[in-house]
Amino acid sequence: MSNDSASGGLFSPLRLRSGQVLRNRIAKAAMEEGMAAKAQLPDKRLIALYRRWGAGGAGLLITGNVMVHAEALTGPGGIVLDADSPLDPFVEWAEAGKAAGAAMWMQISHPGRQVQARMPGVVWGPSDIAVDVGRHSKRFGQPVAMTAEQIDDTVTRFVTTAQRAEEAGFDGVEVHAAHGYLLSQFLSPLVNNRTDRWGGSLENRARMLLEIVGAIRAAVSPSFAIAVKLNSADFQRGGFDAEDAHKVIEMLASLGVDMVEVSGGSYESPAMNGRPADGRTAAREAYFLELAADLAETSALPLMLTGGISRRDTAEHVLANNVEVIGMATALAVTPDLPNRWREGLEAAGTLKPVTWSDKSLASLTEMAMVRYQMRRMAAGKNPALGTAPAFALVTDQLVQSSALRRYSRWLGARDRYMAGRANVAAH
Repeated sequence: MSNDSASGGLFSPLRLRSGQVLRNRIAKAAMEEGMAAKAQLPDKRLIALYRRWGAGGAGLLITGNVMVHAEALTGPGGIVLDADSPLDPFVEWAEAGKAAGAAMWMQISHPGRQVQARMPGVVWGPSDIAVDVGRHSKRFGQPVAMTAEQIDDTVTRFVTTAQRAEEAGFDGVEVHAAHGYLLSQFLSPLVNNRTDRWGGSLENRARMLLEIVGAIRAAVSPSFAIAVKLNSADFQRGGFDAEDAHKVIEMLASLGVDMVEVSGGSYESPAMNGRPADGRTAAREAYFLELAADLAETSALPLMLTGGISRRDTAEHVLANNVEVIGMATALAVTPDLPNRWREGLEAAGTLKPVTWSDKSLASLTEMAMVRYQMRRMAAGKNPALGTAPAFALVTDQLVQSSALRRYSRWLGARDRYMAGRANVAAH
């Protein structure tokens, strides 16, 4: 798809189909913060973190995973926004991100089968095929194939979360259909072996995503942006591939989608961290550019590319390949004001220590822990610590998650008892 970025490069505005205008082509991509406070809500830490990112010069901020189902979280520190969540904390979160002029979108997600075995709640998938990460597979729960009713209920949950995000003041939502989460699982022929209307052909495997997007578009204001995060490929042989991605983008184009963010990989093949499992060598920067450039040639929707971008010349090169928006994650966890620095002719403050362990799954987990450690520092008003040792970050993250798990388990148990009591009263 052609763009107008040549006239102003990274700092030219972009008008979306909804009429929303991004002030530049730089987006803070989603990173799972793991900072939920009591009742799985955002608190002053996330508000401080996003206020800092908003002041850093990006045109768009996309939150980390906000979960649509309180019983299905990617991790115990996950934020939940559902029909019963109080809105005030989300209002404050949106206001903080938007304070300096950035647009603020909420990424909304369901983990499906990618749920830790120690977590309470449910582990659902299109089929009962478990996550396979070799000797670490026992870290994940055994999934149960969803019923048609559970699928319909989940579609409704996505719509409810989107509506409430708009009510809280967010400018849009991004539906997460990448990285091996639930909607990505439905899209994958390796994970989805259903024989009903939700499985088989690509049209059937994409049905849940399309129904969610169509229902959200019908439920929110025309000016409220809707994006989809989609794998360019799963990087697993026989999985969702670039041809599938091309077809799904075509399907989304008629549903009022504003943008598709192109990424790749899953827990089984962490290509989003530059560690694909299918033997292909990922580029050191802009991991998915070749695939994204091919998709952009025919895409009727603007594309955003995320994965390994940290230098301005790399970002400009991506724009030159007809990609409309540059998504950065780790780079902004290290240098939160990187867009402003680029304006001044400066580059990133540095990089985190590389994790060179041969165990790809453990290395990927550690890299995410290192990024979360930087986010926690910034949320506390400190600067990132570039010299953080990988093992220290991993151990610290495990301790933080253990504490969050105890808090989440107590909250979910109390919530379930309250819901059961309310149902009993209604029955009488």
